[in-house]
Amino acid sequence: MVYAEFGTGQVFWSLVWFTLFVIWIWLLFTIFGDIFRSDDLSGWGKALWSIFVIVLPYLGVFVYLIARGHKMQEHALARAQAQDAAMQDYVRNVTGSNASPAEELARLAELRDQGAISDAEFQLLKAKVIA
Repeated sequence: MVYAEFGTGQVFWSLVWFTLFVIWIWLLFTIFGDIFRSDDLSGWGKALWSIFVIVLPYLGVFVYLIARGHKMQEHALARAQAQDAAMQDYVRNVTGSNASPAEELARLAELRDQGAISDAEFQLLKAKVIA
């Protein structure tokens, strides 16, 4: 009866080991992604890091995190900023708000003169355009 010996503690340890395995796989994907996305590494550098991580996985991952962990953070930040800028450009293109701040202020003044917006709304929108 193998099932009788598989108690609550064994289930817990199985879940712990499975979670650690998933974290390890995620870490490997993250490191390989960073290796191949790095603009500051040459092709040979990428090949050597890849071989090091494949041949000695635990040591390779830990050495990579120590040696290039700060670069991983810089690369992630740069990618996030590039995605944010691309999204903002896309939104500006779709909404048609490519006007300069001076054009926006002129349009707001025209809306205020027409009575479409109040002076308080004009001041609030003007502050947003200037910022």
